[in-house]
Amino acid sequence: MCGIVGVLGNHEAAPILVEALKRLEYRGYDSAGIATVNQGRLDRRRAVGKLVNLSDLLVHDPLAGKAGIGHTRWATHGAATTANAHPHRSGPVAVVHNGIIENFRELRAELAARGFTPESETDTETVVLLARAHMEAGLPPREAARATLARLEGAFALLFLFEGEDDLMVAARRGSPLAIGHGDGEMFVGSDAIALAPLTDRITYLEEGDHAFVTRAGAEIFDRDGRPASRETTRIQIDQTRIEKAGYRHFMAKEIAEQPVVIADALRHYVRDGRIALPEGLDFAGLDRLTLVACGTASYACMVAKYWFETLAALNCEVDIASEFRYREPPLPAKSFAIFVSQSGETADTLAALRFARGRVARIVSVINVTTSTIARESDIALPILAGVEVGVASTKAFTCQLAVLALLALKAGADRGRIDPATLAAHLADLAALPGLMNQALSREAGIAGRAAELAEAQDVLFLGRGAMFPLALEGALKLKEISYIHAEGYASGELKHGPIALVDKLVPVIVLAPRDHLFDKTVSNMQEVMARHGRVLLVSDAQGVREAGEGTWATITMPPVSPLFAPILYAVPAQLLAYHAAVAKGTDVDQPRNLAKSVTVE
Repeated sequence: MCGIVGVLGNHEAAPILVEALKRLEYRGYDSAGIATVNQGRLDRRRAVGKLVNLSDLLVHDPLAGKAGIGHTRWATHGAATTANAHPHRSGPVAVVHNGIIENFRELRAELAARGFTPESETDTETVVLLARAHMEAGLPPREAARATLARLEGAFALLFLFEGEDDLMVAARRGSPLAIGHGDGEMFVGSDAIALAPLTDRITYLEEGDHAFVTRAGAEIFDRDGRPASRETTRIQIDQTRIEKAGYRHFMAKEIAEQPVVIADALRHYVRDGRIALPEGLDFAGLDRLTLVACGTASYACMVAKYWFETLAALNCEVDIASEFRYREPPLPAKSFAIFVSQSGETADTLAALRFARGRVARIVSVINVTTSTIARESDIALPILAGVEVGVASTKAFTCQLAVLALLALKAGADRGRIDPATLAAHLADLAALPGLMNQALSREAGIAGRAAELAEAQDVLFLGRGAMFPLALEGALKLKEISYIHAEGYASGELKHGPIALVDKLVPVIVLAPRDHLFDKTVSNMQEVMARHGRVLLVSDAQGVREAGEGTWATITMPPVSPLFAPILYAVPAQLLAYHAAVAKGTDVDQPRNLAKSVTVE
């Protein structure tokens, strides 16, 4: 969601801050701003909309200083206006903030009674007003920040900058991630290591409840109880080519095209000498149940995996949306694993669900893309999906890599529980190994898919249908389309069509049917015929045999290469993604940063 950067440097901070914020654009935002201290004087610039608006403002109204903080805001409390944009300032203190201050109303009322009135609608402004109040009561900046932090409730990452202090930033983390970067006589702070990658490769991640006093000489870190704390400094290796468009029009297009490579990388990592190589402690033999928890696209990956675990391992599997899981307080058998799936590893609801499950299950396992993330660090076992940096807000390669890793887990479970013999396991692994080549074939159909998507872009409503493991993919295809093209789309299990959704079918509503030629194909075709009998426009996505058998009378077809029915959802994700992408391009929407959405959702 929101992005934070901070610089205590040897050069002008403003251009460094803006460049760092550009690297956080993928998180989603609707305003941006920076503040600096120059010769003791604190000042700021803010603008609504894209970062180019802030850059234009800085050309006409420059901001000098070698110490500064910056922010991209995704609106929560208050609309996207200049007054609500960060950094927020009151008197001698400025703050940037990710997260939510839950007790801000109580604090605002208390501060108003003392004569400190807000100028914005945000919860964040209570932080700067409170810090200012402490400073006016005589506390120096460090102690004022500490006293402020002690009063705050909620989930947040905060960065303070003070007038008269050009060698001090105060950083604090509770719920939202924050990292400190170490340079040569310079120090940096960021909500994402990507923002700091061009500046330093030495990163210290603050742990839950930490706060730090950052100067050019280093960082003093304190834990949640105020005791000095030692946190490991690690060297990060971010492939710069993964965060550039590399000639593609959009990051999403590049990331769709990268899928054969990253899937192959993930399979090579986990399959060695014909064996699934997973960390110790992942023995599924004695389990009574498996619980899979995630949000958004990751939850659909879990729904696909449910079919795999139950089919391959006869293991009862429950899938929960993280935001619902923690509040219904489900009973969790001691002989169970809980698997949490998150691309960022910082998803607030998923992290809260993980903490609920801790101590209630035999193992907490995470499937993540960021190995240094909070969810990874708080898991018993963390399994990286190895997708590389994903910049497009709508997940593509992370989704298919999640599926690949979950498929391997399901195969391991089947073997552990005696449901899969060595020969069958080898055959399944061969089918997985074939996927990168099949995905390349699917990508070669892009031009034809783009033509269909251009027609799809004219629709007001779209339905996606699928059976078995293709049902969650129908949900994912609908989500992708509405995320980036803003076309209303819904996914349904094909058998549910006549239980209500068929009332929506007419000649104006395209119906996309995801139907590989498998044991459920004939049933899906029957549902498709019901649509066409009511003048519905069917776009059939199937293999050549499926298209030959059922393609007559359809509006259009997309022919896919033959694939193992078990792993068809991984392959069929490609046309679903391409349809959404090219429909969005045809409509002229912001593909990589769709309205109202954020890449990393770090608040509930």
